[in-house]
Amino acid sequence: MPDVAPTGLRVTAAVTIPERELSWRFSRASGPGGQGVNTTDSRVELSWDVTASKALTEAQLARVLERLGPRLVRGVLTVVASEHRAQLDNRQAARRRLAEAVAAALAPPGPRRRPTRPTRGSQQRRVEAKKQRGSIKQARRRPGPGD
Repeated sequence: MPDVAPTGLRVTAAVTIPERELSWRFSRASGPGGQGVNTTDSRVELSWDVTASKALTEAQLARVLERLGPRLVRGVLTVVASEHRAQLDNRQAARRRLAEAVAAALAPPGPRRRPTRPTRGSQQRRVEAKKQRGSIKQARRRPGPGD
């Protein structure tokens, strides 16, 4: 489980993002909070420049860029948290989300799928289901001149 290390954000046992590479932005959040929602900056954006980071090896960087490519804007990964009323809770949620996203991107790929063929029974059941469906539709038709 990703957690906070004293020197940065711990993603895996081998990868910790230094605190100096993380960038924070705060703004007013919408939603519940009473009068405080109009005055406190509880919405949190946490950004990390993946391409400029020294926390990853070349292989790890390539894997993260490949897997998180659509989420990156000019090489920067940003996560947002605004579900809590307190800024501190949203900070922790943002850190957790960033760590989980990077950990998932760094995870090795799963085992390759072994190609299989459908069984004879499953093929027969499929054909029978199609025939049954066709006969139901046939019964709905208006009788023609030859029927």
